[in-house]
Amino acid sequence: MPDRVLPVGRWWRARGLVVRDGALAALFAVLAFTPGVAHDGMIMAENARRPVDAFALVLLFAQCVPLVVRRIRPGLCLAVIAAAFAIHEMFGYPPTFASEGLIVALYSVGAYQDRFRRVPGVAGIVAYVVLAVVVAAQGSPERPADFVAFFLIAYVGSWSVGAWMRTRAGQEAERRRQAAGAAIAEERARIARELHDVVTHHVTNMVIRADATTFLAADSPEQVVSGLAEIGETGRRTLVELRYFLGVLDPVDDEPERAPALGSLRDLVEETRSTGQPIELSEVGEQGPMTRGAELAAYRVVQESLTNALKHAPGRRTVVRVRHDAAEVDIEVSTDGSGGAAPRSADGRGLTGLRERLSVVGGELRAGGRPDGGFTVHARIPAGDGR
Repeated sequence: MPDRVLPVGRWWRARGLVVRDGALAALFAVLAFTPGVAHDGMIMAENARRPVDAFALVLLFAQCVPLVVRRIRPGLCLAVIAAAFAIHEMFGYPPTFASEGLIVALYSVGAYQDRFRRVPGVAGIVAYVVLAVVVAAQGSPERPADFVAFFLIAYVGSWSVGAWMRTRAGQEAERRRQAAGAAIAEERARIARELHDVVTHHVTNMVIRADATTFLAADSPEQVVSGLAEIGETGRRTLVELRYFLGVLDPVDDEPERAPALGSLRDLVEETRSTGQPIELSEVGEQGPMTRGAELAAYRVVQESLTNALKHAPGRRTVVRVRHDAAEVDIEVSTDGSGGAAPRSADGRGLTGLRERLSVVGGELRAGGRPDGGFTVHARIPAGDGR
């Protein structure tokens, strides 16, 4: 049953405002002629009632048909219905269910009137006072307190509920706007981190390799060819990762290439080692099931650490230690220093982005200098259940 209700609800919400409000107006008109509820309408004054005639039918429809435009032209809707209700009361016709349209019209002005919101309110108060004086002069037995109670319940009550709904809708729209803005900002930050992680590492390798090749151009042509080939291979790897990243951003591509996996660490180390950076890799334990986010976060930790080693401690020994167990992955990347001050850590977008990335998957990152001038990055990343 719910599976049938949902499509019907979506279909109904897709109809225009005139269609939906027109259905409400038609319902009020039908109920005005339905035995049992036809005369269950609002009564302002218990004056002598005259029989229903053609003019009474005109006033009946005038109190419900304008509901068709209650959200498009709420002020006009209220003006027509209120005038018809006032004339209906002054002529002393029997009550009709169509008069309930006044309640809906008052609510609609409070909820949907955008411009000149005070004009209907002031005009309505003046018109009500005039109507109360007229029906009282016709011999109505109601006391002034009765007219005041009718005004507070029908007029002020309906308008206030509509205004409250309008405020709620505005607050909800603002909340959604802020949530959308926060989501956009978060996505921009994620894109910046991804671009930094992907581009900086590979481009740094290519620049160092190209600089080294220029010194070998005259004496070692074979090494120049080898260096250019490695630069080309690094460029192709960069394109693969960028293609994956663009595939993630492209909503048309439902199956982008897989991101670099933790199992690719050996390739990452070999690529960086080929630039001349002495790197040692030590892995303890077997890699178990990991969530995709945790696996990518671990890869980025090693990638960013090696990039910083190339940029700030070229030629210094770097040790990558990875320990696997069922609960987490522990990664430590240490780079030797010169024995003096610790190398500049570039603790900007790179390491800050890594901390944010690890916090998302429940991990933590520590980075800092050592007394011997070296630098260490230590990360602990929960493995998850592999889903």
